[in-house]
Amino acid sequence: MFDSSFQEPLLTPTEGNRHPWRPATEESPLVRRILIAVAVLGLAVLVVAPLGVVFAEALAKGAGAAIASLASPDALSAIKLTLLVAGISVPVNAVFGVAAAWTITKFDFRGKAFLITLIDLPFSISPVVAGLALVLLFGANSLIGGWLVAQGFPIIFALPGIVLASVFVTFPFVARELIPVMIEQGRTEEEAALTLGASGWRVFRTVTLPNIKWALLYGVLLCNARAMGEFGAVAVVSGKIRGQTATMPITIEMMYNEYLSVAAFTLAAVLALLGLLTLALKTLLEWRHADQLSAIRRH
Repeated sequence: MFDSSFQEPLLTPTEGNRHPWRPATEESPLVRRILIAVAVLGLAVLVVAPLGVVFAEALAKGAGAAIASLASPDALSAIKLTLLVAGISVPVNAVFGVAAAWTITKFDFRGKAFLITLIDLPFSISPVVAGLALVLLFGANSLIGGWLVAQGFPIIFALPGIVLASVFVTFPFVARELIPVMIEQGRTEEEAALTLGASGWRVFRTVTLPNIKWALLYGVLLCNARAMGEFGAVAVVSGKIRGQTATMPITIEMMYNEYLSVAAFTLAAVLALLGLLTLALKTLLEWRHADQLSAIRRH
């Protein structure tokens, strides 16, 4: 029989132990403060300070000069072109990303690992190399590019080339956000819906899409931010034609090289604001739909 009157003496932090007891995952207050200070300092130096400098330089000669620089034809053309390229490349990547993720997670076939590697290819290749590859493939001196130019549809040094470069660089963002989520969800729900007679489109719309909508949204937001800020690949295929094929990053570089500091930093501030707006939208959606997000993560 167990004698309830007997209790093993408990060791207090100062009795029987040289060092006070604490949970293995809990750091001391001093260590926590140091880690927080390091994180805050790193963010301040690497993120906040550069953004602050950009906005300060944009307003160096007053808000009037900054607004006037944005009204120039080059700046307006760059803003319109950047938004147009993002408006085309992001939906295209959303469709391709969903198709690629669906193919990889719902079907078993030879070469699946190779297909995943191809999806990750833009992450490992320099954007400049990607731009050069597009020039070699669709340039006026190539077979395909020469024929397209003869038909009046040039790719390089025109809008289609910029869109292709942006699509190539930003393609992995949507697919890579969707693949882990769709793997975790499995195929059970889709197979059950198909067994009950639902069509493939209805299965995707009513079963798959509700499960992946947040991952799809994150991928689209990341893709949009990268598409608006892409420089290397676009610089190669665009030809940097002022007022025609110069996006915002390219126009910023040209203005800065011409010592138009206020105009360059003002346009850079607009580009930064577009990125911050994307981040704010993501944060707002996370805050308003926190319950749904937590429910998805639990499952």
